[in-house]
Amino acid sequence: MKVLVGIGHPAHIHFYKNFIWNMEKNGHKIKIISRNNEMCIRLLDEYNFKYHKKLVFPKTEKFIDPFSYINYPLFEYETYKIAKDYMPDVWTGIGGTTMSHVSTLLDINSIVFTDTDDAKFANKITFPFADRIYTPECYKDDIGPKQIRYPGFHELAYLHPNRFEPDPSVLDLIDADIDDKIVIIRLSSWDASHDVGHGGFGDVVDIVYKLESTGARVVITSEGDYPKAVEHCISKIPPYKMHDLMYYASLYIGEGVTMASESAVLGTPAIFVSTRKLGYLDELEDRYGLVFNYSGEDRQRNAFQKSLSILKNYDVMKWEKKRNRMLNDKIDVTEFMIKVFEKAEKS
Repeated sequence: MKVLVGIGHPAHIHFYKNFIWNMEKNGHKIKIISRNNEMCIRLLDEYNFKYHKKLVFPKTEKFIDPFSYINYPLFEYETYKIAKDYMPDVWTGIGGTTMSHVSTLLDINSIVFTDTDDAKFANKITFPFADRIYTPECYKDDIGPKQIRYPGFHELAYLHPNRFEPDPSVLDLIDADIDDKIVIIRLSSWDASHDVGHGGFGDVVDIVYKLESTGARVVITSEGDYPKAVEHCISKIPPYKMHDLMYYASLYIGEGVTMASESAVLGTPAIFVSTRKLGYLDELEDRYGLVFNYSGEDRQRNAFQKSLSILKNYDVMKWEKKRNRMLNDKIDVTEFMIKVFEKAEKS
């Protein structure tokens, strides 16, 4: 079968990479169309994927930027031309607004994966046009008859033990030992549609200095600008190696929702500092104790106190036990995806 995969975020590449490799191994043809995003392009090149790069958005691509609204019809038109030329049997993507619109025009079967239950506007203009919508069981909303729930998280498409084996050599890149207490901090750019009206840290410099005063090694990844005072912590690790570091870290604390979930499924306790609320992070907190969500006005202070408690009493076996309990309940999502598509081929 011919499958068209739409990429709009670096995490989408991780989600689909094992699926693409396995589907191609099984004889299927895959074409990738990617948003013109620097990190997306770097990852696609790192994995030696062939792809078509969407060109119409400016470098300062932001959903709330009026230029995005001006460009969006061009964006859909360019996507339409690519899809019409390729004419896949199935089109798939995460979120998939443009994908669902164009696939409807061309009568192409569309399979959407999503776990972002707070992306209200994007979901409203996407779901009516999609053929099937796959969500984790913990997804908060009832989408209707198109929705198929499965026992997993997006991150288990690439971080399930069947798909991921950590490489300890990543520690050499930051001159760290395996026994060091490494804390990863993620700063978000807050320019996605579902980020509008939300916020995270109040003063990241303060929390970095306090963490460093405990003897922890702080590594920061940032989507946008950051204070000069924390420049010494900014990660120089290649993006494709970040999951290895997350596995060996003692703690994640940040505004990035994907990295919070990734850390959790790797068995690294994650503190999510944001006013956003998502079903899968709630489940990782309430059911498995791998995530701690702080969204109120005192979110930074409460998050820091929790981070001190975790670091002071850190026990790797405790978190590994929590992770194993979660893995026993969940599936290898890539394996599930392959079955979904190969079943679609036969139907």
